[in-house]
This record gives sequence, structure tokens and C-alpha cells, in this order.
Amino acid sequence: MRATYMYGAGDVRVIDVPDPVVKHPTDALVRVVASCICGSDLHPYHNRPAGTEGSSMGHEFLGVVEDTGRDVTTVQRGDLVIAPFAWSDGTCDFCREGLQTSCRHGGFWNSGDVGGGQAEAVRVPLADGTLVPVPVKENSPLLPSLLTLSDVYGTGYHAAHKGGVTPGSAVTVIGDGAVGLMAVLAAKRLGAEQIILMGRHTDRTDLGRYFGATDVVAERGEEGIAEVRDLTGGDGTGIVLEAVGHMPAYEQALGIVRPGGVISRVGVPQYDQASVGFGTLFGPNITLTGGPAPARAYISTLLPDILSGAVDPGKVFDREIGIEEVPDGYKAMDNRTALKVLIR
Repeated sequence: MRATYMYGAGDVRVIDVPDPVVKHPTDALVRVVASCICGSDLHPYHNRPAGTEGSSMGHEFLGVVEDTGRDVTTVQRGDLVIAPFAWSDGTCDFCREGLQTSCRHGGFWNSGDVGGGQAEAVRVPLADGTLVPVPVKENSPLLPSLLTLSDVYGTGYHAAHKGGVTPGSAVTVIGDGAVGLMAVLAAKRLGAEQIILMGRHTDRTDLGRYFGATDVVAERGEEGIAEVRDLTGGDGTGIVLEAVGHMPAYEQALGIVRPGGVISRVGVPQYDQASVGFGTLFGPNITLTGGPAPARAYISTLLPDILSGAVDPGKVFDREIGIEEVPDGYKAMDNRTALKVLIR
């Protein structure tokens, strides 16, 4: 089969690899129908050391079950399924608590002998705890929106949920990438009254307004902080959702959050140290939360609105390609000519 591998910074190739097969009784074999490129895939795209052995890529996909191990009971051949970006058993204490990203027996795609989703097929470990069947066909127009449940919409919802968004909340979202836009949508669905989106790409912030942003701030740094404070009577917002992962975004969040408020981070941090002392978090009683989204935990909450047509998170995909075009898809997202690329 064909699959995407990264061999170094900027070096993405689509190559021939052996077809995956069921190895364990709890496995399922899934033929990929749709996958995508994530903003987090751009981190190794920028800095991965060159090597002779590439790494399988992709952690968001939908597919059709082609085969199952003898112990799999919740999905069957022919089912269209959502595969969250972490696989999990669904039975350990962390899974029962809704924290599948910390599953005691789970893991992430592209690790060990488990391949990635930017491929024609994937062996899915622990299929019963991982895969979610959906009652649509593989040619459904809902596929782009369903695909967002594998990661990006679940991640945006995780930011809003951990941030404590409730009806009437005032929220600032930092970042106009796909995760930031999904955080806007999630905050709106949870009842936020004011949603300030910080971003400077008009095509993206216009989509943010469609998803529910009430205000857009294009300025960054101190100017952006001042603008948000002007919009909020001088105090900032009680909830800040940081969807970038770089230090300037974290510093911006510190400048925006209201005393007693919450910063919820879901942008994968590209730094190891951050200020948490008296003058930043401790003194004003700021809570810092967030982390990798347990997307599997949120699918049952978010799926009904997609199936009913109440929301259309699939609008974050602004380009569709075939698997042979994946290297070009990385380039398009890297140079910001595409927001999020869907792979058919």
C-alpha cells in the first residue's frame, strides 16, 4: 500500500510499505477513507533531523473496517469508523475517567509497529476501546465534519471544556489555525457570550466569526493585549484558550487573562519552561490547564450536532488532495496557503 513517511525537515514522501494485517485478537484493519494533515505535523516538518529511516505520519482518519480480530465486538466489517488520535482500551481507570490519552495500555499512531493515518490502511490496536462507528456511508458529505472528531474539533472542545466555558462566559482564543477555530465553535456551543479571536489572517478570522467569534484582534504582543483589555473593560477575559503552542502565545495569554481566571492550553508546547511564579500565575490566582485532548471521550457529545447538521466543523478544510499529493499538502499548510488539508 501507499503511506506517508517523513525523513527529515521538509522531506515528506509517499512510499510503498507492506499492507497491515490483524496481529492480535483485539485489532481491527481499517481501510482509510479520509485523513488529514495536522498543524502539529508541521513541528517535525520544520525541525526533524534527516535520517535514512522515515517515520510514518498522520493521526487523524476515518475508514471502513475490513477485518477484525476474534475478540472485537463493537465494530464489524463494513462499518465506517472514526479513529481518535490516541488508541485506548476503554476499560482502564484513566479511560473510565475520560482520559484516554493516558490509557494504561494505549498509545499514539506512528509508534512502534503501529502506522499512521496518512496511508491507505491502518492496523488499529484495541479496536473496541478506540474506534467509534457512525451511521453514514463512506461517500457521505458529512465526512469532513466527522473527520474533525478524530482530533481538531475534540481538541478545541477540550480547550473550552477545561477552561470552564459556561453560558455567559467571556473567552479569548489565541490562534486562528484549525484548532483555534474549533475552540471558537466549542465555546459558542457551550454558551460563551463574548468570544475574542486573536488572529491576523482575514480568511481564517472570517471563518471564526462564522463559528461564533464576536470580536477579532489582529494585533499581537503588547498591542494585542491592550486591544483585548479595551474590549473587556480593562480586566481581560476570565478564560483564555491558547491554541498555538509557542512562547509568545503563552505570554499573550498571561497578559490577557483576568485575575482568578483560567488559561487552557491545547497548542502543543514548543518550549520546556514557562513563567508560573508570583507575578504571572500565583499572585493573581490564575489556573493553568489543558493538554492532549482525549478526543475519544468527546465524540458522543459532539457527534449528534454533526449528524443533525446543526454544526459544520468540516469547513476548516479548505483543500482536498489525493494521497500522492501529500507532500504538496504539507508545503501548502507550511506556507499558509491552506488552513487544513483533507486527504481523500
